[in-house]
Amino acid sequence: MIRSMTAFGNARADLEQGTLAIELRSVNSRFLDLYFRLPDELRHVETPLRELLTTNLARGKVEIRVSFTRAASADLSKLDPAWLDSLAEQLQAARRIIPDIASPRLAELFNWPGQRGNDALDPQIWGAACLQAAQQALTQLQEGREREGERLAGMMRECADGVARVVDIVQAHLPQLLADHRERQAAKLRESVESAFPGGFTHISGAELSERLSQEANLFALRIDVAEELSRLRSHLEELRHLLSDGGGKPAAGKKNAGSAGKRLDFLFQEMNREANTLGSKAGSMEVTRAAMDLKLLIEQMREQAQNIE
Repeated sequence: MIRSMTAFGNARADLEQGTLAIELRSVNSRFLDLYFRLPDELRHVETPLRELLTTNLARGKVEIRVSFTRAASADLSKLDPAWLDSLAEQLQAARRIIPDIASPRLAELFNWPGQRGNDALDPQIWGAACLQAAQQALTQLQEGREREGERLAGMMRECADGVARVVDIVQAHLPQLLADHRERQAAKLRESVESAFPGGFTHISGAELSERLSQEANLFALRIDVAEELSRLRSHLEELRHLLSDGGGKPAAGKKNAGSAGKRLDFLFQEMNREANTLGSKAGSMEVTRAAMDLKLLIEQMREQAQNIE
């Protein structure tokens, strides 16, 4: 399955003590880079979150944001008398040493951390809720990656079909290209011989003429023979369709794929671009030159799309 590296996922968990929200934002990257934005009260969940993400994601820059909101309660309008007595005793003890300590204001008492025994976050309860929400957000993220990946794969398939059409055109043009060159080469050789020997071909033996023609033909064959390049391009297209159909195969259970589809595609496009360059350098006609340029354009379009494949 081809997956993009660009996606978004979010989820929330509702508890009696409040609500926890988590967001996962992913963009393309050469490796898997995780950036956590966690409140201090939930720092203990970073390690299990990291394990969850590294197990399920191969590449991408992923930002993880976690926030929580305490639930509103009717008890917020009341202060615990026992807690107030304890606070008053501590204030009197402090004033015996520092007499000018001011009394806290009423608003400060309502917002005082820990003025109720259940005000603090329970690490186990909130940690479990965070992991549950993270799993839901991760599922949403993966679904978004798959949808975007399928769109990218569709674009690359269209470009691959264009490459195949160009290769077919060049393949069909080769016989005519060879025939045209034979005519040009024969005319050129005839002009050279007549220029050197005004008497015509009577001053050059048949063996010499055959040898000269053979040399010219061999040099030309080496220069414009692009059958090997076309064959390799067809082979690369088959591998490309294989990668786009299933992401290059599924890894064994419990193991990550040895090479991500994105990296394999990038390498494949480098090889295809090399063949297109060689085809252009061997071009024996303007048609082949244009074909090489079209190939390079299509390959570059696919390579740009592959930059965002996981």
